[in-house]
Amino acid sequence: MAATIQAQDRTDLRRSQTKRLRKEGYVPAVVYGKGKEPVTVAVEEVELIKNVRDEGRNAVFSLEVEGKDQLNVMLYEYQSDVIKDKLVHADFYQVDMSTEVDVEVNINFEGEAQGVKDGGVKQQALHTINVRSTPNNIPEEISIDISELNIGDSITVGDLNAGKGYEILDDAETTVITILPPQAEEVPEEGEEGGEEGAEPEVINEKNDNEDE
Repeated sequence: MAATIQAQDRTDLRRSQTKRLRKEGYVPAVVYGKGKEPVTVAVEEVELIKNVRDEGRNAVFSLEVEGKDQLNVMLYEYQSDVIKDKLVHADFYQVDMSTEVDVEVNINFEGEAQGVKDGGVKQQALHTINVRSTPNNIPEEISIDISELNIGDSITVGDLNAGKGYEILDDAETTVITILPPQAEEVPEEGEEGGEEGAEPEVINEKNDNEDE
């Protein structure tokens, strides 16, 4: 069952009204949908953040707009004020639960690679995977066990098994993670440290022989 977010219908789009809503703890938002007119609403910032944290970035929410029907939506985009640490705007996308959507899903690595234990370096090339599925089948994350990877081993998108109900869209040859050999420590060549061999130290305020005593 989709988590519910309460929303106010927002018809007054003046800047002064938008500022007032933010001051009262609301986030101005717009609901878009294919072939549908945009709906302007306002949602409580605390409720929105809590639901996204609890349900995940790609979750489907039931948006209850006062005086209107419930809408199945996904959080498409949001804007924040990094100085005030507050959300200032959000865009929702109204979804058809039977229609596939394309989304980014976070990658989660499980275990510690054997190659890292042996001194190698883990290099992560991808942090998200693009998948296509109906809204109800979007995975919260893609988990990859890397415990058997040795130095020189890598995992590509083609090595991943798509789960039931979703398709991976990234190119199969794209590298996800590689275990690199340990980097050799550079040893300075003889004579490199301390300047040229046999060079005399500079004497500060050395007296010139021609100067009067």
